[in-house]
Amino acid sequence: MILASIGVISLFCQWLAWRMRMPAILFLLIGGIVAGPVTGFLNPEAVFDDILFPMISLAVAIILFEGSLTLRAEEIRSHGKMVRNLIPVGALVTSTIGTLAARWILEVPWEVALLFGAISVVTGPTVIAPLLRAVRPTSTIANILRWEGIIIDPLGALLAVLVFEGIVSWGQGNVFSHALYIFGKTLMVGFLIGAAAGYLNGLALRKHWLPQYLHNAGTLTFMLGVYVLSNELAHEAGLLTVTVMGIWMANMKQVPVEDILEFKESLSVLLISALFIILAARVDFASIAGLGWGLVSVLACLILIARPISIFLSAIGTKLNWREKLYLSWIAPRGIVAAAVSALFALQLERAGFAGANTLVPLVFMLIIATVTLQSLTARPIAKLLNVQEPPAHGFLILGANPVARLIAEALGKHEIPVMLTDTNWENVRQARMKNMPVYFGNPVSEHAATHMDLTGIGNVLILSPYKQLNSLATYHFLDWFGDDSVFSLSEGDQDQRARLQTAGKIQRTRGLFNSVSYAKLASLVSQGYTVKTTNLREEFSYQQFLDQYHNQALVLFAIDGRKHIQAVRDMEDLKPEEDWKLISLVPPQPQKERKEKEKEKEREKKPESSAPSPESTEKPAD
Repeated sequence: MILASIGVISLFCQWLAWRMRMPAILFLLIGGIVAGPVTGFLNPEAVFDDILFPMISLAVAIILFEGSLTLRAEEIRSHGKMVRNLIPVGALVTSTIGTLAARWILEVPWEVALLFGAISVVTGPTVIAPLLRAVRPTSTIANILRWEGIIIDPLGALLAVLVFEGIVSWGQGNVFSHALYIFGKTLMVGFLIGAAAGYLNGLALRKHWLPQYLHNAGTLTFMLGVYVLSNELAHEAGLLTVTVMGIWMANMKQVPVEDILEFKESLSVLLISALFIILAARVDFASIAGLGWGLVSVLACLILIARPISIFLSAIGTKLNWREKLYLSWIAPRGIVAAAVSALFALQLERAGFAGANTLVPLVFMLIIATVTLQSLTARPIAKLLNVQEPPAHGFLILGANPVARLIAEALGKHEIPVMLTDTNWENVRQARMKNMPVYFGNPVSEHAATHMDLTGIGNVLILSPYKQLNSLATYHFLDWFGDDSVFSLSEGDQDQRARLQTAGKIQRTRGLFNSVSYAKLASLVSQGYTVKTTNLREEFSYQQFLDQYHNQALVLFAIDGRKHIQAVRDMEDLKPEEDWKLISLVPPQPQKERKEKEKEKEREKKPESSAPSPESTEKPAD
């Protein structure tokens, strides 16, 4: 019953976070604390006994491996000087101040202080992404925070692993040289086996040595096997090994890691959510109370001193203004990697006999609770106060990068309307990239998309894909993100589908975009030579004249009013454009040719009569 209850609690916490648009980690923490120390319902040591430590170890390995799979070298290089500065500078400043604060204020042992300083570096995209969606800061701030979280997640965990290995190796040797030998052995095993395993697994995926249905399970089990092997060769080298393995695979050419990342999402709901509840249930209020008011001082040092110093030092030489620097100085919530790694290392230190190891978990968990709670509740009002929020989003996320979607995106881009295309078809994505269109390759409703897809300035969704099942799933997904009035989809084009969806009123209200045409109809028009054109309405050229010019064959897609507000057109009969409006339409090619012929006829009619031979000149001369 207790095992089943952990799953039910984790599901409820995930649902509550989804409904309230807040990081799930906050509700998982609360759920675990209520189930554990508050009510006494869940006692992890009593339930799991000897398998608690191996279970946490394997779960942390999976978390670090998934995080390292997102760490691509070209993405680090391409995201600005601020992000490149913030990773090393922020890690150094935060770990130093966190270590000194824990040591001098709380007087914990140096081993615990060093680990706490290293772990406090990690922020993570799982807490940053929901916050950015709710606050909508400027694109500059959003990009910095998002990519800082993505990059620092595995690198911060790697720093914690290296610090832990140094502590343990030092404790195993009475002589400095022996401790150095143990630490060097750990690094060598981690990097060599990690690189070899990453290359071998990437080669197996690229060469299709495994069938498609074994890619995910095969990679997962191989990674766990390599993790255990590394731990056998060198004490706790496994975490370093799986991190290096993930980084290697992420940077290999033509290795399909997207499916593996997507597979991790189902795992995270069951495994990582349950793990977080179990870790939170182990929090001891007595240990927290024993830290006293010094705990508040340590948290204040990290939030109010370490973060601002990191931001202002990293911003030297950038174009960030003081408002942006202040806002970045306030936002740095800690995530699930920090909690999982701290619990794992605390158990390890306790087993190794290090004094004060039981204070590491309360310290890290209170840092997570403080940063997530404070910053989730205050991020929006502070963004308004500093004027770093985006104006109302009017851009479009387009589901599909097919020829129809690319034509529409290109037309919107000419009016400086933000667009983002997403598709699961690589050829469509490649064609869009060749035209320099922002595009996301993968499942748009996945957790990976929620973390990596830049939706700055995007407030609407156009579903222009031929994949009916994905269309319905995406409609439900984005209705909760953007609202009922901002999701638009084409007609499915068959009666059976329409009848089946009659009961799904929420999704049915999005249907009927562009005069209720289907994707097949749009694709057919484009193949016939229809093009997207912008028409300026004015007093001498009305909407009716526009329709007459194309013999009522033009399909109006968007209307831009005099205030430059854009709206997607559902029904052309309800459209009442005014004189200063612009229409973005799909128009046939034939009327344009007819107009040219008419213009030529008018030019011939305007020629002077003298150029034509007179009747007299054509008569034969008289005899």
